[in-house]
Amino acid sequence: MKNLGFLNWIAKRKLTEEQAANAFVQTTFETVEEGWPEVAAFLNELEGFESSPNLNPGDYGRFLMIIVAGNLQFIPDHFDAGLDRMLIERILAKFNRAFDLPRNEFGKKIQSYRGFMKQINHPSKSVLRSMTRAVFYKYHLNQHQADYFRDMNQPSPVLERELQEVMRHFLWDWDAFLGTYRVVESGAKLED
Repeated sequence: MKNLGFLNWIAKRKLTEEQAANAFVQTTFETVEEGWPEVAAFLNELEGFESSPNLNPGDYGRFLMIIVAGNLQFIPDHFDAGLDRMLIERILAKFNRAFDLPRNEFGKKIQSYRGFMKQINHPSKSVLRSMTRAVFYKYHLNQHQADYFRDMNQPSPVLERELQEVMRHFLWDWDAFLGTYRVVESGAKLED
């Protein structure tokens, strides 16, 4: 039937961009708080290092920034122009409030992380690779590698591949989300 796609679209649960932003922020916090201790333990025990990085399971601030910066880059690929910007603005505002930061402060920090991630990932455009490399550099993992890779200041290909497989679990699945929900504009003004 030709209209089946339309009926599926109509049957999807409607969420405003405000509700979608709430879901993104809450899920991201939960995933990072529960996931970082596992990532830290994985890296602390990784045989590819000459010494353990001794990462603290409670030190997930930089990891959160990497996860948010990376996942926000996918939003324009899944939402119409205008709605994508609104959703990103609402997400950033919610993180600002969660951390009790001045207006736009979290957005500035994310921009800084995105610039850093772009720089260390050049010429690749893979968001997953940029997130992986950001963890490598932000958590100073280079100093725990063999001399050859430490001197090059690059993650060994084996280390990068293993960490990339772990980081894959922190990518937001917008396709699955949009398979269930239809995000619409609320028309509400963005609060400070």
